[in-house]
Amino acid sequence: MLKSLMVAVAGLGLSTFASAAPVAGQDYTVLDEPVQTQVADGKIEVTEAFWYGCPHCYALEDSLNAWVDELPEDVEFQRMPATMGGAWNRHATAFYAAQQLGIQQQMHSDFFDAIHEQGAQLTDSEDIAAFFSQYGVSEDEALDALDAFGVKSQVNRAHARMRSMKLMGVPALIVDGRFVVSPSTAGSLDNMPQIAGALVDQVREERAE
Repeated sequence: MLKSLMVAVAGLGLSTFASAAPVAGQDYTVLDEPVQTQVADGKIEVTEAFWYGCPHCYALEDSLNAWVDELPEDVEFQRMPATMGGAWNRHATAFYAAQQLGIQQQMHSDFFDAIHEQGAQLTDSEDIAAFFSQYGVSEDEALDALDAFGVKSQVNRAHARMRSMKLMGVPALIVDGRFVVSPSTAGSLDNMPQIAGALVDQVREERAE
């Protein structure tokens, strides 16, 4: 009976949250200086800052992907690998190299799985290249992409953007270059997409005024 009561209370809390507008400084933070968005005029940008080695980012994947699949056409979702040195930067390099090779969407979930389910590190170029070879590219092509100037430039831009967003950890969802949703502000990983969705609605209403 106690368990049933707890479930009922939890459900009430979720429904109450879903019907209430998120509160700045409580459910999300507002950047002092907005970051320039990278989407076309009329689009609302939602950026996920993540690290492949982060267990919380991995745990967020299912609920986030389900939310992204239902986004309306005026919302553009993009991923931004966080850069804090070491393995973080190597994984960011892997992300952008995969993007350059045209295999990023194919390999994204598998890369997460390899690290968190199979114990792979995937920080050495040779190991990453061997992993990429599963997706129709040669290891030499993968190594070239991992060392490409354009990929290094993208990693540097991601680092600069992350600093502008004042991010101290991941995962984080940044809406319209202004609003930052984290697990601590949202109260849970699963709440993050819900709050980001409410903020998207808020941005849309602001633009309509």
